[in-house]
Amino acid sequence: MAIGERIRFFRTMRGMTQKSLGMLLGFPEKSADVRLAQYETGTRTPKADLTASLAHTLDVSPKALAVPDIDSFIGLAHTLFTLEDVYGLRVCSDAEGVCLRMDSSKSRVADELFKILAAWCEQASRLENGEITQEEYDRWRYYYPEFDTTQHWVKIPSQTLSDTLARSFKDKLDS
Repeated sequence: MAIGERIRFFRTMRGMTQKSLGMLLGFPEKSADVRLAQYETGTRTPKADLTASLAHTLDVSPKALAVPDIDSFIGLAHTLFTLEDVYGLRVCSDAEGVCLRMDSSKSRVADELFKILAAWCEQASRLENGEITQEEYDRWRYYYPEFDTTQHWVKIPSQTLSDTLARSFKDKLDS
């Protein structure tokens, strides 16, 4: 799926028109819908600053817009084949049908992908069990890894916060 399709996907998911999104991005009202249509159809490709603005306005991570181009089943198949070569993804079957599995022993990068998939599986299970809402699940996916708390991807506090906490504890230890 190309970036234009991702823009359209998130725009319609948010219930926005091309004109309203274009205007929120600062395009003139007369041409806002035309400009957005150009990006969505792939006639134009947004530059990094516009991609960041689009992501902010659509309430997703810029990385959620920049997914690999998987516009055809053949392209998707070759993407999966590459994942097998590089990350140890394996196709197999079980009682439920054809499935994909990870061989995390293939390499260090395979282990990293395994951790990501395990975190995703955990969130999907939480959704299925009613522990989180669809909105919370989507927020986790569309902002990954920002909201992931299952592994080392968790955001660390700012240096200012860290310094403030260190001073607070130092004062406690000195007294």
